Amino acid sequence: MENFLAYAFMQRALLAGFLISLTCAILGVFLVLRRDAMIGHGLAHVTFGGVALGLFLYLSPILVALGVAVVSALGILKLKERAGLHGDTAIGIISSLGMALGIILVSLAGSFNVDLFGYLFGSVLAIDPEEVWVALILALVVLFTIALFYQEFVYITFDSESAKVSGVRVRRLDSLMAMLTAVTVVLGMKVVGILLVSALLVIPAAAALQVARSFKEALVVSASLAGISALAGLIMAFYLDWPASGTIVAVSGLLFLILFQMRPYRKTTGEELS
Repeated sequence: MENFLAYAFMQRALLAGFLISLTCAILGVFLVLRRDAMIGHGLAHVTFGGVALGLFLYLSPILVALGVAVVSALGILKLKERAGLHGDTAIGIISSLGMALGIILVSLAGSFNVDLFGYLFGSVLAIDPEEVWVALILALVVLFTIALFYQEFVYITFDSESAKVSGVRVRRLDSLMAMLTAVTVVLGMKVVGILLVSALLVIPAAAALQVARSFKEALVVSASLAGISALAGLIMAFYLDWPASGTIVAVSGLLFLILFQMRPYRKTTGEELS
C-alpha cells in the first residue's frame, strides 16, 4: 500500500483541510446555536458569483470571492435591520442575486467552466503552496478573532438582548461574526467546494451539540470531529479514488449519525448544554 504522506500534494491537502475544517467547526458552533447556520449556505451561493466575477475579470477568484462574500454578509445584516425582514428571507435574496450574477457571467464568458467546476466541487488535492499559506493566514485570523472576542460572542449567542442592555456592542459583533463567516466560507470552498462548504460549518457543530455538556466542550468536540472528518476523508479519497470533497462530508455525516444515536443516553442522564 502506498504511503500517502510521501506525496507533497497530500501533505498540503491534509494541512489545509485540517486547518480549514477546524476553523469551520469552531465558528459553526456559534452559528448553529444562534440559528444562523443558513448564512453559511447563503454566502456559499454568493461566493459562486464572486468566483465567476474573478474569472471573468482575470483576477484572483479567491480574493474577489472574499470581497464579494464580506460585502454580502454585511448586506444581509443591513437588509434584516432596515427592511425588517427575517434572517432567512434576507439570506435568500442576497444568495439568489449572487447565484444569478454567477450564472450570467458564466453564460457571457463560456470559457472558464473547467476552472469553475473546481470551485463548485472542491479541489483540495490540487491546492498549491501559496494557497496553503493563504489558508493558514486566514484561518489564524479567524481563530484569533474568535479567541479575542470569545466572551462577547458567547454572551450574544445565548442572550443577545441582555448583552445589548449590558452595553455590549451587539450590532458591531454581529457584523464581525458575519465577516468571519464570509472568510470561512471562502476558505472552505477550496476543500469541499461551493456546493458543500456549508456542511463544514453545520454538521460537526450539530454533531457536537448532540453530546456536549458545556459550550467549551461543544467547541472541542466539534473541532475534533472536523479534524477526524478531514483526515479520514482525505485518506479514504486517496486509497479508494473517491472525490475528496464528498468523502469528507460523508465521514462528517456518519459521525453525526453516531453521536445522534448517543443523544438519548445523554438526555436520560439529564446532561444539557450550559
